[in-house]
Amino acid sequence: MNMRKAKAAETRAALKEAARRQFVERGYLNTKIVDITKDAGRATGSFYEHFTDKEELLQELLADLHGQARERLSGDEHPRDHDLTDREQLRTHLAVTWQVMRNNLPVMIALFESTIASGPASGSMWHRLVEDTNVLREHLDYLREQDHPLPGDPTLVAAAMGGMLSMLAYALLTSNASGLTDDEIIDALTALLLDGLRGPR
Repeated sequence: MNMRKAKAAETRAALKEAARRQFVERGYLNTKIVDITKDAGRATGSFYEHFTDKEELLQELLADLHGQARERLSGDEHPRDHDLTDREQLRTHLAVTWQVMRNNLPVMIALFESTIASGPASGSMWHRLVEDTNVLREHLDYLREQDHPLPGDPTLVAAAMGGMLSMLAYALLTSNASGLTDDEIIDALTALLLDGLRGPR
């Protein structure tokens, strides 16, 4: 990598890190591009050499988040035949999701605010939930193929799980007021979802 490319990569990384800090401190909607560039110690014009706007930067941060999730769930090739009615497999998926949300709290805040700001008629909240819970849906599709009864359509069930997780993460991780450990939260979520996925016994 030549010097110019190295400098550009360094600036891009600095802008992304500054955005993460600003999103936590100010929120996504209240963060201006000048806040990001000032925090990064860069000229305002440098932002536009890397991103067209704040939304494009957010999409790149989201791609980073998804990459972390894939990496933590056994690499790029994540087998769809995981049995989410098995307590340990379900807990593993929930724990990975929770840690990725915790590690990417700025992105969670920004996504929540950006989606809400787009307005209810946009349908963006539903599309975001469906896209972000694709891995869960694939596992639920697998269970249905094995003739396991689910509480509803796999896309709906996966989105409901994702909605509960993301709202809880947003509420708990931004407040630090609950006093609950990550293990307590993940165990409670596992117990709550496990009975629903296993069905009547």
